Amino acid sequence: MNKGEIIRKYEARKKKKETVPQFAVGDTVVVYYKIKEGDKERVQPFEGTVIRHYGRGIGASFTVRKIIAGEGVEKTFPLYSPNLVDVKVERRGDVCRARLYYLRQRVGKSTKVKEKAHTAETEESTISEHPNAEAAVEKEPVAKEK
Repeated sequence: MNKGEIIRKYEARKKKKETVPQFAVGDTVVVYYKIKEGDKERVQPFEGTVIRHYGRGIGASFTVRKIIAGEGVEKTFPLYSPNLVDVKVERRGDVCRARLYYLRQRVGKSTKVKEKAHTAETEESTISEHPNAEAAVEKEPVAKEK
């Protein structure tokens, strides 16, 4: 067994334990992570826009940016860190870039990312969540065009 196989086995074992939420660059997320202060441990939320998603495998990380008291604050979180408790997506952003570093030069409302439009993919996930919704969609009469 060579080094590459050993690394792949380790990464696969580590990935099985962790469930990673699906989010993309431009999404507004709330990251809950553990902070250790002396003997105490608490969970602190950090809400902001994902400006970077880096790497694959267990070394993957992402950077979140938000404005606090007029100053931009960026934090980078390892995706498979044991201190990362949860990542919740507040809203989906519609961007055409893999890195949103241009947000660093913007101030105020210009830092907002346009929200992703309602797509067929999100419609399907909404319908699949509600079993009665499928029956309602099938029974709706279709309007005839003249």
